[in-house]
Amino acid sequence: MTTSAAHPPARPLALITGTGRTVGIGAGIARRLAASGWDIALTYWTPYDERMAWGPEPGATAAITDALTEHGAATQAIEADLADPDTPARVFDEVEHGLGNVTALVMCHCESVDSGLLDTTLESFDRHFAVNARATWLLIREYGRRFAATPGSGRIIALTSDHTVDNLPYGASKGALDRITLAAAHEFAHLGVTANVINPGPVDTGWMTDDGRAQVLRRTPLNRLGTPQDTAHLVDFLCSPEGQWINGQLLMSNGGFE
Repeated sequence: MTTSAAHPPARPLALITGTGRTVGIGAGIARRLAASGWDIALTYWTPYDERMAWGPEPGATAAITDALTEHGAATQAIEADLADPDTPARVFDEVEHGLGNVTALVMCHCESVDSGLLDTTLESFDRHFAVNARATWLLIREYGRRFAATPGSGRIIALTSDHTVDNLPYGASKGALDRITLAAAHEFAHLGVTANVINPGPVDTGWMTDDGRAQVLRRTPLNRLGTPQDTAHLVDFLCSPEGQWINGQLLMSNGGFE
């Protein structure tokens, strides 16, 4: 699905993965960047939401893209199974055909199913690494191969987590994501691209229980839950010219959660 909107010729394009729900961090980032003058391509994968506790959100993609067009953004939404190794190249092909070259790659996609050392299955372990680590590498690789924006304007940002206890495959694969993303800060230096990882801490996008919210509040000095907007403001800054000097960093943006 692609929509057009009147916008200045110089408006840059951000590709944001993992934007299947209106309350998600990816959708919050998309809205913030659209308001700051970016066109937005996004990916989503409905079958993931269908097997999670929160379930699918009918009409979410249309609602997200409608909100972006209100800010003057041209938009494109692509359903993408990032467990398929052919998907990252296909996504870039479709985005380039629909909207043009990507200036910022913001990766919010994830596979996240709770399990520990003793009960994680091989299938779950492999799928976590396929989505969280391998797809991240393949997306970054496509981005680097195709980058054609002004040197110094390129941005790569990935969302991570340091959770591992009873969440083994998620946390371990996110650790791999960190290393893959941060490598781009040096390997893509000749392109003038910066690469950073953000750990937003626990953000309530519908997955927290009442007990979980209470625990997070007790461990957060500001005594509130994180929101998608908290992460979106940081991504917006990193994507701006003023954010260029922050490079090769794993940034904790979690309100002091410990």
